[in-house]
Amino acid sequence: MSDDGGIWLLALGPAGGTALYWAIYRYYRNTDKSHAFERETKVDAKPVTGSDRKVDTVTGTRKTRIDGDNVGAYRERVKRGR
Repeated sequence: MSDDGGIWLLALGPAGGTALYWAIYRYYRNTDKSHAFERETKVDAKPVTGSDRKVDTVTGTRKTRIDGDNVGAYRERVKRGR
């Protein structure tokens, strides 16, 4: 094998690896096919509707656990199919 052919063969490895990496990157990223939401989508702004009705209040709570929790009963939490 001549010295000239061996150099090109050695250079083919990193060049092929770089090309493969770039091809996989472009395939999975789809950077040339991505949708630009900010530029391509028209959004019509409307006034906010709804109400500010108070739903529930929790004050002065000192409990460290929730009523009815089953943290310690792991056999009851995990139901096995038979």
